This record gives sequence, structure tokens and C-alpha cells, in this order.
Amino acid sequence: MKITTWNVNSLTARLQHVLDWTAANPVDVLCLQELKLTDDKFPLEVLRSVGYEHCAVFGQKTYNGVAIMSRLPVRDIVKNIVGFADEHSRVIAATIDGPAGEVRLVNGYFVNGQAPGTDKFEYKMSWLRGLRDYLSEEMARHPRLVLLGDFNIAPEDRDSYDPEGLRETIHHTTQERDHFRKLIELGLCDSFRLFEQPEKSYSWWDYRMLGYQKNRGLRIDHILVSEALKPGVKGCAIDRVPRKWDKPSDHAPVTVEI
Repeated sequence: MKITTWNVNSLTARLQHVLDWTAANPVDVLCLQELKLTDDKFPLEVLRSVGYEHCAVFGQKTYNGVAIMSRLPVRDIVKNIVGFADEHSRVIAATIDGPAGEVRLVNGYFVNGQAPGTDKFEYKMSWLRGLRDYLSEEMARHPRLVLLGDFNIAPEDRDSYDPEGLRETIHHTTQERDHFRKLIELGLCDSFRLFEQPEKSYSWWDYRMLGYQKNRGLRIDHILVSEALKPGVKGCAIDRVPRKWDKPSDHAPVTVEI
């Protein structure tokens, strides 16, 4: 089974990119973030026509929004973090009935946080605590679990183009990295780091100052798999190709094969 995460930064603006990419890369499950549209605007029929017959959507006008598009049956859909009150559409979970057994997917658009010391950063910290509590319970029920999405965290220095210059700035703070580590300690592993990867491998580049052209990027889009799934992971890669297209998302898709 191939599972992809991709922050499309507006599905309305990037629908053709999604169609073109999935035509060339017919992954089984595509998890999207930053839909920036309400559920009624989700292009369900278009996506069904290209094979994604099973879609779980949690949209929001203008901001946020997450979706799971699947060629395989989807069930037991849960929206947002159970036990954490949040007015934003940031998390959607579902069980996928795969060929080798069911897999629980938790797709998240993590809080950005803006800057340390701000109210938005404190919201990010509380949101991450709520996510960890929720995942602890989810993993007890679903040992075969994948947590994926735009984490807005560069977990290690090698995940940033300028680790020294950006140290303790947003995405790079000790607090954020501690939260990432605590997710790992639940019994998850970073599938990208299970394999030898090229140096300076990033999944996001700023639109400004030739960020992509100069490879001034961050690896903030992650796919974490549980220990039960780890032996079956065959590969994980970032596809930079869509970032070169006209009017692209600032994120690239990341795919794991299990």
C-alpha cells in the first residue's frame, strides 16, 4: 500500500496538480492538508472519477481543512482531536481496509505557532499535548497506525537549510522538537529516516527569495508509522517534481510504501 501526505495550500487552486500527480503516481491513499474550502466545495465527483472512490473530508472556509482520499474502503471516521476542544479543522482519522489488514490513519495539519512567546505558540503547545493524549489511546486500539501530515516541525538540524541561523525560531524550537520526540516515544518511527536519504532533503520551501531554487527548505511533512507496521515499510520519499510546476504548493508530497 502506498500512502501520501501533501499540503496542497488550497485544493481549489491546486486541484489540477493533484489530478496530474495522481495520474502519474496512483497511490492508494492521498492525505491532504490546507484544503481551504468547506465540505460542500470538495470536488468529490472529480476525485471519484479518477479512482478515489472513498473520501473522508473535514473542511473549513478559507483556512485549514484536511481530507483522506482512498482507493480502498474507509471507515470509522473521526474528526479533530478527541478530548481537545478546537474550532479549527485540523485532524481527520479513518481506518483503511488494506490488502494486508486494516491500517488506522491520522492525518493532521499541525498548528504553525507563528513565533515563540506568542498566544499562537501556546496554542500549538496545548494542541500537541492534546494530540499526544489522543494518539496514546488510538494506538492502544489500533496497533497498526500511521500519523502523517504537515507537522510544522523540523525535528532535527539536518531537516533545516540553516539550523544555526534558525535555532529556537518557529519550527526549530526545543519545545516543538520535544513534542515530536514524545510522539516517537509513543511507539512511532519516522519512516523517512528508516532509509538512506540524500542530504538536504526538504518538503517545504518558501515562495519568497527563490527559496526552492536555492533549496532553502525545511522537512516538516512527516509520515510516522507504528512499530507493528515498521517491518513492512519498503520505502519513503519526497517528490520534488510538483514544486517545479506553475503556481505550485509550497509543499511537496511525501510517500511511504508499506
